[in-house]
Amino acid sequence: MLVFFYLLKLKNERMKNIKITLLAATVLLASCNKKQELVSGITKKNMDTIVKPGDNFQAYVNGTWLKNNKIPADKSSYGSFDMLYDQSQKDVKAIIEEASKGSFAEGSDQQKIGDYYASYMNRKERDAKGISPIQPELKNIDAIANYSDLAAYFGKANRTGVSIPFAISVTQDFKNPNEYTLMTWQSGLGLPEREYYLQNDTKMVDVRKKYVAHIEKMLTLTGMPTPAESAAKIMALETTMAKVQMTKEDTRETAKLYNKYATGDLKKLMPDFDWTAMLKNAGIAKEKIVVVSQVEYTKSLNNIIKNTPIATWKTYLKWSLINNAASYLTTTLDKANFEFYGKTLYGTEKQQDDWKRGVNSVNGSLGEMVGKVYVEKHFSPEAKERMVAMVKNLLKAYAESIKKLDWMSEATKKQALQKVDKFMIKIGYPDKWRDYSTLKVVKNDLYGNAERSTEFEYNRLVNKLGKPVDRTEWGMTPQTVNAYYNPSLNEIVFPAAILQPPFFDLNADDAVNYGGIGAVIGHEIGHGFDDQGATFDGDGVMRNWWTAEDLTKFKAKTEALVAQYSGFKAFPDLNVNGAFTLGENIGDLGGLSIAIKAYKMSLNGKEAPVMDGYTGMQRVFLGWGQVWLDKSREEAVRSQIANDPHSPAKFRINGVVRNVPEFYEAFHIKPTDSLYLAPEKRVKIW
Repeated sequence: MLVFFYLLKLKNERMKNIKITLLAATVLLASCNKKQELVSGITKKNMDTIVKPGDNFQAYVNGTWLKNNKIPADKSSYGSFDMLYDQSQKDVKAIIEEASKGSFAEGSDQQKIGDYYASYMNRKERDAKGISPIQPELKNIDAIANYSDLAAYFGKANRTGVSIPFAISVTQDFKNPNEYTLMTWQSGLGLPEREYYLQNDTKMVDVRKKYVAHIEKMLTLTGMPTPAESAAKIMALETTMAKVQMTKEDTRETAKLYNKYATGDLKKLMPDFDWTAMLKNAGIAKEKIVVVSQVEYTKSLNNIIKNTPIATWKTYLKWSLINNAASYLTTTLDKANFEFYGKTLYGTEKQQDDWKRGVNSVNGSLGEMVGKVYVEKHFSPEAKERMVAMVKNLLKAYAESIKKLDWMSEATKKQALQKVDKFMIKIGYPDKWRDYSTLKVVKNDLYGNAERSTEFEYNRLVNKLGKPVDRTEWGMTPQTVNAYYNPSLNEIVFPAAILQPPFFDLNADDAVNYGGIGAVIGHEIGHGFDDQGATFDGDGVMRNWWTAEDLTKFKAKTEALVAQYSGFKAFPDLNVNGAFTLGENIGDLGGLSIAIKAYKMSLNGKEAPVMDGYTGMQRVFLGWGQVWLDKSREEAVRSQIANDPHSPAKFRINGVVRNVPEFYEAFHIKPTDSLYLAPEKRVKIW
């Protein structure tokens, strides 16, 4: 489905079911406790000072760490985010184990948390059941006799999370953010993104061969007939859909995605499809309006669906079911699933321990139930107060920067400043916790628990229709190492789990915290003014609030940033996609630039102390570099460039600092240095 959150970092070991796992951002600067002796906050042992900062700032800040540390076998990459994520997993494990002690009343939080986790950890029971948990659904697929039945099954699959050619979900209306609406999104592919089916370089061709072999293996393990023939048909059908899907670059143009149709007019797009049957089985038959995101793709599906034999569709749906369920079934299926989605796509050598994956499963299904306890144990009210103060400080700096822009007219500035004034700030945890009382959790029924959890979440969303938008709701849990901006609410959200070094160090001088958490806050604010966020106003309404001349100037600046990043080579045969990563690159550049401005303001004209041999401004940049400490496998970087809107860590560091004038002053960068950009080529947007 469409990702409405604009994130600091996104990592998915398994992109096929695209559960939005978002990453990064939070807390206050160290104007906190001035009575204690503050440290610089710089991890000097990670640095490689033999490298000139003007040649490779990533290596200068993190080079020794990069040389001396290996990526753990169960990870595709490893760095600052992963270190905090590992700690968050341990903290949640302790909460789960506590909930598992003793006997608790049926339906209590402790019973649900403990039994869900226990059902994941009971390999013996899962193996004994084999594929029996999905047998009823396989029979339902076998019962599909015609295209009307197929449409009806699509409706059911929409509820249960089984992959189909398009999905329908609930979101805020782009043009009326006080209301919820239905929205379609292209779907149905087992590989992460359409380019995997279409690019003909040797690595993508190899991935496709291995994907077909993987499908065949999974069908064989589940006892499906003619697995080789079926795998070929599934691949052919997915390739046909991929060819007509909207490109990921075009999905960034939000105006193209907002196409309202009365449900009665959906026949104009797909005249041979039984919309009535699908909407009824999806539980949304009463709705009058649907926003169709990819109109041309939807039109193309009409012929794809009717020209594909029912037998092929049944084969495809069985594969979708197996693919979706594999991690919840037998050890054999689970490992085979990892071999492709973990090892082939991301280069991960070893599957994570069951306890880690069990924690992830509980977090995914009972996240706020666990989060309530997590906050009590790991997040203080004082931290929340100070974080709010810092966010307000960064918003003030953003406003000051907008006022002084030399390329924007007063009319557009007025609108931009109104948007800054209307930012909603959410820190640490929600004020109102989610109610899980209707979700049933059964011990030793992992697949059933996952299935009921999926339907619980689906029904929770559908039940919003016709009701006012809940502005208190969170899109992630407190224990998530993450942060996001949501344009429809014009909100920036910082969960509790990120409130620690290297993002924020309570014992460190302000400079490194501005370069770390300050730039992260600025990044999320910056999403309100990136190529997508800038199409929404301060009330979350998608509308053009720019003068024509200012919009032209804005696009010229963003195109310059696209060109810069498109020139970065991750490997000799692979460049960064500057168009697809534009929003995140704008967020990074604006975030660090505004953090620097806020840091200068915080000094109140005083000279910053030199600490550990570094000036205040140098420590701001070192703080930025420390945040993006990261080492990735080649497969992971290639997958990231193919389907993740974030640039690889190296370019998030080096690509940003070379555009910031203060970097040149702080480290005495010369025209002979590799990162040097002539002043006229440096991009400054916000």
